[in-house]
Amino acid sequence: MDPVKALKQVAFHLERAGEPTYRVQAFRNAAAVLADLDPAEVEKRAKLGTLTDLKGVGKATAGVVLDALANREPGYLAKLRHVDLSGGEELRAKLKGDCHVHSDWSDGGSPMRDMAEAARDLGHEYMVLTDHSPRLTVANGLSRERLEKQLNVVAELNVELAPFLILTGIEVDILDDGSVDQDEDLLARLDVVVASVHSKLKMPKAEMTERMLTAVANPHVDILGHCTGRLVVGKGRPESQFDAERVFEACAEHGTAVEINSRPERLDPPRRLLSLAVDAGCTFSIDSDAHAPGQLDWLNYGCARAEECGVPADRVINTRPASRLLSG
Repeated sequence: MDPVKALKQVAFHLERAGEPTYRVQAFRNAAAVLADLDPAEVEKRAKLGTLTDLKGVGKATAGVVLDALANREPGYLAKLRHVDLSGGEELRAKLKGDCHVHSDWSDGGSPMRDMAEAARDLGHEYMVLTDHSPRLTVANGLSRERLEKQLNVVAELNVELAPFLILTGIEVDILDDGSVDQDEDLLARLDVVVASVHSKLKMPKAEMTERMLTAVANPHVDILGHCTGRLVVGKGRPESQFDAERVFEACAEHGTAVEINSRPERLDPPRRLLSLAVDAGCTFSIDSDAHAPGQLDWLNYGCARAEECGVPADRVINTRPASRLLSG
């Protein structure tokens, strides 16, 4: 077992389990340190007991390396396998990709290559890179110039990672008047645009409804992201109030998919609204909204909720291969 891969696997499972970022980063940092060394030196240090002399390698990470070199499953990894991601298996098996993924270009914690390789290893054919747009400064949103630069990097990576595809995209903010915060000519160049409300979540119901109706009617918007904005863990955050029937009818009319957000702290929309969207004839996108590689495996949470609410697989856009997804 390769020690570097073992350390990355532990980090992946820590992210999957929702463990704190500092703990995940310890294993990713150790993997980066060892990746720069000759494998023979790693083995020599393991025998001499000097792995922890390396900056960035501690007792726990050294233990993973020793287990890997002994060709046994790291004990640290075995402890992480208790995380239950059961449910939604039938629909999960039909997903070809993930339409809402972040990288370290905005507020994600990993490079786009790491996200893409993790998505590929999970069996995906593609992922849509949807880093944040400029209005969300707290998330290091992409200016026009940075987004154009990212498109060039994606094109280069797609040559290297083929046949896996990184589809170009963005998560734009839905502004107070329903417009979105990126230039239309640039949005027209992207494969997928997710539009989400991130500000003034307590806007009066009538105003929020008009705001969302304007956004989903935008011809460049493909997916309505985490529509209520709720958080269901910790102190939580209540749902934004809007006329769901009108918004979902507009989504169905304009071909804008309703996102089933799989993040365990969101699980958005709630079941009653998800059932309403099914009755309205909406299409859906079951997304991880991953900000780290291990979070890509959260899709089961969304798939389970989709199955509970009777979402037909043929109305989930990311059950389609990339060619059909892009053709609409």
